[in-house]
Amino acid sequence: MLNIVIFGAPGSGKGTQSERIVEKYGLDHISTGDVLRAEIAAGTELGMTAKALIDHGQLIPDELMISILASKLDKLAGGNGVIFDGFPRTIAQAEALKVMLAERGQEVTAMIELDVPEDELMDRLIKRGQLSGRADDNEETIKKRLVVYNEQTSPLKEWYKNEGKHCYIQGSGELDRIFADIVAAIDSRK
Repeated sequence: MLNIVIFGAPGSGKGTQSERIVEKYGLDHISTGDVLRAEIAAGTELGMTAKALIDHGQLIPDELMISILASKLDKLAGGNGVIFDGFPRTIAQAEALKVMLAERGQEVTAMIELDVPEDELMDRLIKRGQLSGRADDNEETIKKRLVVYNEQTSPLKEWYKNEGKHCYIQGSGELDRIFADIVAAIDSRK
């Protein structure tokens, strides 16, 4: 079972590289962003709560995300593994994910960190917002999301280093080179 956490600031290429990892390794893709956007589009209570938090650059409460992910993971049982895209975002979430996987006889194989300079992240996200119309891809919200990332999510790098799972990838440059570096990191952990 191959369980990958793809990690990086908003706009670092997690979604793009996740698609390639899924295709190469036959993994299921759990994107918290996709799960939450589906809830928002469906107009559920969870969706409306999530929308209010996301629109203000805030994170979804841990207990809520863990229960959603546990349910999603159980529905995918029997595959080759999972790539977690957008989760965990805090040390408490990483600890909860470790427990949730251990309860299923699994663990995180590797945490792939995509590192991209902040000025490049801003450019990528503003362009994405112009193309997709995503309300949260505007300069003010992006700045808030990057502050939240740096304060709350970035400490996960050290946590996963201490777990022996951290794999650093330079996330700027040519997509094929980035992907080749990711494949080398995953293959070294299998």
